[in-house]
Amino acid sequence: MPKKYQELEGLTVRVDDIVYMPSLDAPADKPHPFVYFITIVNESTERVRILGRKWVVREREGEVCVVEGDGVVGQTPALEPGDDFSYNSYHVIGDDAVASGSFFGTTAEGKKVLAKVPEFKLELPDWA
Repeated sequence: MPKKYQELEGLTVRVDDIVYMPSLDAPADKPHPFVYFITIVNESTERVRILGRKWVVREREGEVCVVEGDGVVGQTPALEPGDDFSYNSYHVIGDDAVASGSFFGTTAEGKKVLAKVPEFKLELPDWA
């Protein structure tokens, strides 16, 4: 995303939970699915519409996967001050990994803003 996006004070992202889900479909080269639960919180004084996201997943062995796209799980949520938006999604990996990213949006006045996703680990359990 272009550098014209700036962090908006009070617009934050919380990683609520990360669950290893071996029952989900996964390709042979990336057999380890993780479901993650995310909440975008708007504690700013401005209305924000989330328009897109970018994720970076770095596996221990050096492979990097970048996922960019419009919206969040097919939606472009509008968050009034005090609102939050929760969702879950998943990612498949071949080895332990670290994920991070950002959500991008605009305020009601058209200012381009972002909220960073705190880095979180996708660690295979000992039994996997």
